[in-house]
Amino acid sequence: MRPADLAREHGISTQAVRNYEQDGFLPPAERTPTGYRIYTEAHAAALRAYLALVPAYGHAAAGRIMNAVHGDDLDGALQTIDRGHGRLLRDRDTLRAVRDAVGHLIADSGTGPGPAGRAESRTIGELAHRLDITPATLRNWEAAGILTPARDRATGYRVFHAGDIRDAELTHLLRRGGYPLSHIRTVVQQVRQAGGTSALAAALDGWQRKLTAQGLAMLDASVQLSHYLSMRNTTTPAH
Repeated sequence: MRPADLAREHGISTQAVRNYEQDGFLPPAERTPTGYRIYTEAHAAALRAYLALVPAYGHAAAGRIMNAVHGDDLDGALQTIDRGHGRLLRDRDTLRAVRDAVGHLIADSGTGPGPAGRAESRTIGELAHRLDITPATLRNWEAAGILTPARDRATGYRVFHAGDIRDAELTHLLRRGGYPLSHIRTVVQQVRQAGGTSALAAALDGWQRKLTAQGLAMLDASVQLSHYLSMRNTTTPAH
């Protein structure tokens, strides 16, 4: 096969195919005496696997998976895949928690901005650890008018109460869904006011669809990667 043959199947450029080989996402191609690359069905399977991994796990993780495979580090590749599944599960749990918090808020809007029945509070470091982000990210969200943590009177440090934690969880979810801070600020304000939740419902429904699409993409990526690994095992000489 020529680079153009692989590129045509996916509607990408031949240079992209060469770049993927150079980056280790495809196995090295043999060359003709005149220097032209010779691709095989194994290269085609590798390309299908890589391009299926991208929507499932992201460009960076897809690259790490293929690099690990071609470095004979199958456990490393599977570990990256496991992290992706764990992240998707956390997103689903966060989405469910936000839906529950918002539903409770709407049903009991006279109790204030925070979810009723919760008395927890966290420092900026504790909340950042909980969300697996940096404290600087939380400070940026505060600067954007999304978060409004209280201050400890004795130390001056930020204190995030139940409502602030809910707002941070919601912000984290929507940022992962690709929403800009300006949009998130409006949504969070609507949650606090317990009214005008159509934008929030649309945002959460949209993110739910994205999670479903990602889960299906993971299934497709598993099929393509499994096919490539089987082909690789039958064509790679034993060490």
